[in-house]
Amino acid sequence: MQENGRVYENASRRHYAYPILAYITPWNSRGNELAKRFNSKLTHLSPVWYDLKSDRNGLVLEGRHNADSQWVSDLRKKGNALIVPRFVLEAIPKELLGKKKNRNRAIDLIVTECKEMEYDGIVLESWSRWAAVGVLHDPEMRSMALQFIKELGQALHSTSPERNPDSHLQLIFVIGPPQSSKFQDHDFGPEDLQSLSDAVDGFSLMTYDFSGPHNPGPNAPLRWIQTVLRLLLGGTGDNAKNLSPKIFLGINFYGNDFVLSEGGLIKNTLQSLQSRIFSLM
Repeated sequence: MQENGRVYENASRRHYAYPILAYITPWNSRGNELAKRFNSKLTHLSPVWYDLKSDRNGLVLEGRHNADSQWVSDLRKKGNALIVPRFVLEAIPKELLGKKKNRNRAIDLIVTECKEMEYDGIVLESWSRWAAVGVLHDPEMRSMALQFIKELGQALHSTSPERNPDSHLQLIFVIGPPQSSKFQDHDFGPEDLQSLSDAVDGFSLMTYDFSGPHNPGPNAPLRWIQTVLRLLLGGTGDNAKNLSPKIFLGINFYGNDFVLSEGGLIKNTLQSLQSRIFSLM
């Protein structure tokens, strides 16, 4: 482990043709530093900064106090990775999706923030939250959810960053892995992928957390990842080949430590791979 801080190959040259998205999270104290160091290896950087919430007066966008303009400026001096902060939709779903005024307001808040802060687009996280509160079980609300994402994508695509007027703002949408070939209402499936393909520039697929306390095991078995991709893409035909480059396949750099506690309950704690290896040495 004495060599763990060294770079195996040139840190400034890409060896992979497809886009690479990296999240910069507040729980990784070295995230900002590593983003600068490996900027040239990445195409998209997503700092976890924003939340869109409901309040008494409607909708409010929180998170600008998290934004680090100097860090963004430093990044752009070191490479060409696009800055696409993550926006989490915590607003009450039925109020947001069910009222056109609120949908338009949400889109305006997001696009305005991108323009004022000179971002290159956003990563949107909402599907898992909509699924958790049962919104996607209602066919009408599910349709409105997809329509909202399309409208947001169209608004972003019609906006060009000042520093790069020949391009447009990008939308990357976070999606969970389908659980089986028998798709449930809350699953994001191949029809949804096709429906949003023009409005969304990339799909951040959460291929991790395969196991949990009730089903301890590996985080992301390779065969499971392959199955998830086949299910999401709907096979291996031309349509799958056209859409597959838009998938950002999630790769986790952490593990779960499952411990059998009293009473037979299984508890798990999150550990980085490095800290776990050190504990075993």
